[in-house]
Amino acid sequence: MKITHLRHFVAVAEELHFVRAADSLGISRAKLDSSIRALEAQVGSDLFDRRQESTTLTGAGVALLDHARIELAEFDKRPPAPPAPAGGKAKASKGTGRAPIVKGEPRPYRNRQSR
Repeated sequence: MKITHLRHFVAVAEELHFVRAADSLGISRAKLDSSIRALEAQVGSDLFDRRQESTTLTGAGVALLDHARIELAEFDKRPPAPPAPAGGKAKASKGTGRAPIVKGEPRPYRNRQSR
C-alpha cells in the first residue's frame, strides 16, 4: 500500500466527505477518488458506503483505519532519506550538428531539386 493512498483514506475517514477531504489535502476530487479506488482494489472490498446523503465507513474501512493510522505514525517517525550526493554524470558534448528535419521542410543550406 502506498503512503499517499493511506493519507487520502485517513483524510476521507476523518471528514466523511470526499469534497472536504480533497480540499484539505489540496488535491482534486478525481485524484482522491482514484486513490481510494486503488486502495479498495488492493484490500479487495469497499472501504466506504457512499450514499447521496452521507458517507460512512464499512467494516473493512474501520479495520483499515486503525492500521493506516499506525502505518502513518511509523512512517512519520522514520528519519528522512539522506540527500543525494552532489554532482552526477557529466553529459557528453554532441557538437553543433543540425536540428532534426521537420516533415516537409527542406534541409538547411541545400537547394531543393526542381521537377
